[in-house]
Amino acid sequence: MLDDRDHQLLTLLQDDADRSVADLAERLALSPSACSRRIQRLKDEGYIARRVALVDRKRINLPTTIFVLVKTARHEKGWLEEFHAAVGAIPEIVEVHRLTGSVDYILKIVLPNVEHYDTIYKRLVAKVSLADMSAFISMETVKSLTAVPTRYA
Repeated sequence: MLDDRDHQLLTLLQDDADRSVADLAERLALSPSACSRRIQRLKDEGYIARRVALVDRKRINLPTTIFVLVKTARHEKGWLEEFHAAVGAIPEIVEVHRLTGSVDYILKIVLPNVEHYDTIYKRLVAKVSLADMSAFISMETVKSLTAVPTRYA
């Protein structure tokens, strides 16, 4: 069970995982050793899955986001394994979600430009059969967070 300090700690780490233990401890009114133990416990218990660096996509020439809605006529295990392998092998596909309703999957693809989408499209359809793919170009990112609310744990 997480207490208020655990929730605060998770929120602070999501905001900036490079914060020093001393800074975190001060903000939480803990000793550095107690704070360090809490961080380790949160890792051990799986609340902290990993620590990563967020790269500025514009600086590395990946400013374009395209969402692709995928429909398939196939749902058997073999096809699902092929699909998972195909999307897993394309690094520009950064998210894949299986959906309810009339669309089976939504893919989030990051690219240097819109024209590059055709390359990704051809790579994907060469690996797995799909009934329909519809692409939607993101014109503006209104909200994009990596942090999640911590109060539900």
